[in-house]
Amino acid sequence: MQSEDQSHGRARSDGEIILDAEAAACEVAGDGRLCYFFVHITMQDLDFAEVVDLICKEDTRYDKRVYFFVRQGLDRTVSNLKKNDPARAQHSQHVCGRELLEGLKSHALDQFGPLAKTVLESWGVRCCSDFGDIVFNLIEYNIFSKTENDRREDFADIYDFDEAFVKPFRPAGKRRSGPSTEIVGSM
Repeated sequence: MQSEDQSHGRARSDGEIILDAEAAACEVAGDGRLCYFFVHITMQDLDFAEVVDLICKEDTRYDKRVYFFVRQGLDRTVSNLKKNDPARAQHSQHVCGRELLEGLKSHALDQFGPLAKTVLESWGVRCCSDFGDIVFNLIEYNIFSKTENDRREDFADIYDFDEAFVKPFRPAGKRRSGPSTEIVGSM
């Protein structure tokens, strides 16, 4: 038997509340009730944010925002690998340093476009090995995991930041077509 609660959503027969989209999207409803869905997501992010605060107290080289960026980049990389290679996804969701760096490059270009290098540098990230240090900081706090074969050196010199983040936005070296601008001698 299902009971209905118009203000929160509906309850299943086992008692679990299923929130409707409107209730799930709210932070605090007009009558003061807190939406469970929002609280659940916020609590997960708070745990990560607290760990990032601890890491940044120990390692002041990097801005807090880059840790969130790397976490999002890893999620996106794993998702893309699953999509492109479903057989691999069944065996492991692990990505190697090179795969993560390529995913982070793609994520940065998508998120920040021609400002990608500038944003990353403002967060203290100037080369691939900086990403490696960030990943291993997260590993030390058990946020990410690693295999026995994963090393910081896996993140060294995979690509140059100018080549990865600046070159794609430089104008092509094509000559323009149209009337010549050369001065021709008089006859």
